[in-house]
Amino acid sequence: MAKGYWIARVDVRDAERYKDYVAAAKPAFERYGAVFLARGGPFQPLEGTARGRNVVIEFPSLQAAVDCYNSPDYQRAAAIRQEVADAEMVVVEGV
Repeated sequence: MAKGYWIARVDVRDAERYKDYVAAAKPAFERYGAVFLARGGPFQPLEGTARGRNVVIEFPSLQAAVDCYNSPDYQRAAAIRQEVADAEMVVVEGV
């Protein structure tokens, strides 16, 4: 079975409140088997408009990635993130 990946590009507007999002999202990530492959850190923009934070999260399957996002636990966390950051997120299936 192919793995699923969240790819998120984020500009954080309030770093202190973003910590609340990270803490609130942790139970959903644990429940759905999330493994962080990239979580912020240095990056080199190549094309298009870059955002300040880039995140890649691996899940056991595409369905697990979608289920995590749609879970009540993650949606509570997402509400916090949406107040303090601007983001683009996609879920992709691995090869």
